[in-house]
Amino acid sequence: MNRITTDICIIGAGSGGLSVAAGAVQMGAKVVLIEGHKMGGDCLNYGCVPSKALIASAKQAYAMGHSAPLGIAAADPQVDYAAAKDHVTDVIATIAPVDSAERFEGLGVHVIQDFGRFISKTEVQAGDTIITARRFVVATGSGPLVPPIPGLADVTYYTNETLFDLREKPDHLIIIGGGPIGMEMAQAHRRLGCEVTVIEGAKAFGKDDPETAAIVLDNLREEGVVILEDAQAEKVSAEGDRITVHTPKGDVTGSHLLIAVGRKVNTDKLDLDKGGIAHNNKGLKVGPNLRSVTNKRVYAAGDVAGGLQFTHVAGYHAGVLIRSLVLGLPSKQRTDHIPWATYTDPELAQVGLTEAQAKKKFGPKLEVVRHDFHHNDRLIAERKTKGLIKVMVVKGRPVGVSMAGPMAGELIGMWAMAIANRMKMSAIATTVLPYPTVSEVNKRAAGAYFSPRLFDNPTVKRVVGLVQRWLP
Repeated sequence: MNRITTDICIIGAGSGGLSVAAGAVQMGAKVVLIEGHKMGGDCLNYGCVPSKALIASAKQAYAMGHSAPLGIAAADPQVDYAAAKDHVTDVIATIAPVDSAERFEGLGVHVIQDFGRFISKTEVQAGDTIITARRFVVATGSGPLVPPIPGLADVTYYTNETLFDLREKPDHLIIIGGGPIGMEMAQAHRRLGCEVTVIEGAKAFGKDDPETAAIVLDNLREEGVVILEDAQAEKVSAEGDRITVHTPKGDVTGSHLLIAVGRKVNTDKLDLDKGGIAHNNKGLKVGPNLRSVTNKRVYAAGDVAGGLQFTHVAGYHAGVLIRSLVLGLPSKQRTDHIPWATYTDPELAQVGLTEAQAKKKFGPKLEVVRHDFHHNDRLIAERKTKGLIKVMVVKGRPVGVSMAGPMAGELIGMWAMAIANRMKMSAIATTVLPYPTVSEVNKRAAGAYFSPRLFDNPTVKRVVGLVQRWLP
């Protein structure tokens, strides 16, 4: 049995673990990184990267068939589903070297490619190696949740971990789950020529603002995606190569089944109890500093920290941990400035509070500013004007933004910066942007906050009248 003593031992080489490892080792700490599966974690291999690559293929197919409004004859796209999956594989392979064991070993990280588990409060074992560390970071991420639907175990089904290996184009893809993964894959497969039915037990995009979510859902339905809401999957059955999902709103029969109902944290193999680490089904029990409440040597990053499950949150957690673990500075996470986006067409994005959340928290102090994308000249030129931005404002500061529209995932960044730095609406309104750009949507929304104060204010008009009479 080999033994290693190090400053920081990280379990999990996804976004959070890799970011902590790279930052800590380059700042002078000794780091051991343990990964029992694929370097890069879920995002690179099964999530963000492959899904966006397939969405890009689907977007191109859709554009070919809908170019007439721009004066270009539409063409019937000849979709090669297997070739689209080759594109996905190539994209992953292009990015993979950045997350590879070789790169991190080159930085000075000791990489162990095996599963790690706690054997005491101060030790982790990976294969034939025992690591003793001053601090441990658990960053094992999450995987697809497979619900206990009767009959599901008796049929072939896919999750985000297996869907991208599928080479034959589904004739009719049934998706159980109307969250971001389910809806992104629904639209992508519909645009690639598949029949698609989404079955959602509650409301599709249930965590997003209902008004902006409705814009996206209406567009998906217009494209031919069938979306059944309030339709719990009661059981699954198969006859030959056809799969049927039975719901209170009727049976749905298709050729392929995708399960996209949510995520479960990857903690089963960690032996957390032997490490004296409190945990539940959401992950490790940690404080705002991401430190275990029962083992002060242990920290969590990303999905296993029990909060928002996004790749960029894991990266953010890494920054919080580097300040505390490497520099010894007090550091805590916050969540009010964390954005997220769903890469449907139009895109759906959120940062801070939704309208309902803001009304509950601030009551009559809240102002909601609305601006439609169809006023944006760049989007008019591109015939992509479907969209809405809603800004929740309290005492001149944005506390939340919901939007649906082209490039919403990019546009939300300005508002995330504003909320993170407690900027006022005036900071957005006075920003000069190049014309014509889609980002003018943000500036115009901020302008809509000030318009009634300037143009519908009798006091302002009286003052202006006096100034005009006295000006030379």
